[in-house]
Amino acid sequence: MKRTSVNVIRVHRSPLDHRKGRLTAGNLTLPCAIGRSGTVRAKREGDGGSPVGRFRLLQAFYRSDHGPRPRTGLKLKPIRPSDGWSDDSLDRRYNTLVPLPCPTSHEKMWREDHLYDVVIDIAWNRGPIRRGRGSAIFLHLARPGFLPTEGCVAVEPRMIRRLLERIGPHTRIEIVG
Repeated sequence: MKRTSVNVIRVHRSPLDHRKGRLTAGNLTLPCAIGRSGTVRAKREGDGGSPVGRFRLLQAFYRSDHGPRPRTGLKLKPIRPSDGWSDDSLDRRYNTLVPLPCPTSHEKMWREDHLYDVVIDIAWNRGPIRRGRGSAIFLHLARPGFLPTEGCVAVEPRMIRRLLERIGPHTRIEIVG
């Protein structure tokens, strides 16, 4: 059977709770969490908003010790305990994968809370990278109850693999304001 991917994944904010939404990928519709500030048009580091716009999906990362390799048309890389992501706007490596230990502010990709067991890199502020415009905007696993994110989009852990199967190298994500 030939695998097909969707062209666009759309994320719509809930009219009842600006921190929650609905993600649609073809015929798959999922509840999702978005940033604690809802969606924002002028994204800034630390504002808690999910950026409005249409973005490429660059690659996916996964914890190989927490399940099998996901099936997807994206470039896929296992997360290592030494992986971090720079969120220090003064660091020349801002908004990129960095090796740990890292002397500047960063997120750990190898997390104990399972949020990054599977994570997709959304191309927000990636070309060119503008300091202070936000970093580490991902599609990742949701906390129980769909608690808000720091600006990412998050879906149920049991649904992420079904979503990944629908994503190819040309799939875009559109976060609607």
